[in-house]
Amino acid sequence: MIERTPVFDAIVQVLLVLSFVALLLPFWVVLVAASHDFHTVNQVPMPLLPGRHLFENLATAWEKGNFSRVMVNSLIVAIAVTAGKIALAAISAFAIVYFDFRLKKLAFWAIFITLMLPLEVRIVPTYSVAADVLAPFEAILNLTGLSVDLPQWSLLNSYSGLVLPLVATATGTFLYRQFFMTVPDELAEAARMDGSGPLRFFWDILLPLSRANMIALATIMFVFAWNQYLWPLLIITDQANFATATMQLQKVVPNGVWGEPPVWNTAMAANLIVLFPPVLVTLLLQRWFVRGLISAEK
Repeated sequence: MIERTPVFDAIVQVLLVLSFVALLLPFWVVLVAASHDFHTVNQVPMPLLPGRHLFENLATAWEKGNFSRVMVNSLIVAIAVTAGKIALAAISAFAIVYFDFRLKKLAFWAIFITLMLPLEVRIVPTYSVAADVLAPFEAILNLTGLSVDLPQWSLLNSYSGLVLPLVATATGTFLYRQFFMTVPDELAEAARMDGSGPLRFFWDILLPLSRANMIALATIMFVFAWNQYLWPLLIITDQANFATATMQLQKVVPNGVWGEPPVWNTAMAANLIVLFPPVLVTLLLQRWFVRGLISAEK
């Protein structure tokens, strides 16, 4: 155990304050830039105190970026991805912990090793499958000698294409597995003696116990899904209907056209609009998030 001394406590407090300032400084710059008018924000150096044009710039950015539509799209995608990740992670971890089958450990490590394969690494094969979901099955059937022409099923320009490739999560499976392994075996034995089947034990006992873990995972995955930029930009060509909030920022950020002055106050206001939902979710679920990561409810 580390011995607590006044000097050590002071050093830790100073480091925490410096870390907080370093984390808060970019947000402060964005807030200040979003609160000034065009001429003030382009001054060198830019003022370090907020101005009086914040709501005016927010209204301009909201209208210029058409955020009334794209924010709804982002909410649909983020909520669907979060719900899918939680459900799939809980079910897969439940199968790995409470069922005995061959290659059980291999199945877990096959899931866990996908942590080293983020979406950016497998972007080409993922796009290929999303463009024609049934193409791999058709290729397998052709290898077996069965010549079958399956219809083309594309996920491009759709909510399913935005959601389904992001649903699988090794992180969530690992978190659920670690929690389920801490649940006493006597609880499963008692449920079995009472005539409870696997699904009832999972739904009535394990899920309520893992509420804190579920909310912690939901916080992480909501922010992850909301901040997705590369995948929506790749598969969405119909931006009039399926563009997300992060994609829409390119409509507001200065494009560097010669002779066109950069409207950074509007761009920073648009950043505040896009930042608001994940920050709000994190603040509202902060207590549960911390509890889910450092404690176990049993």
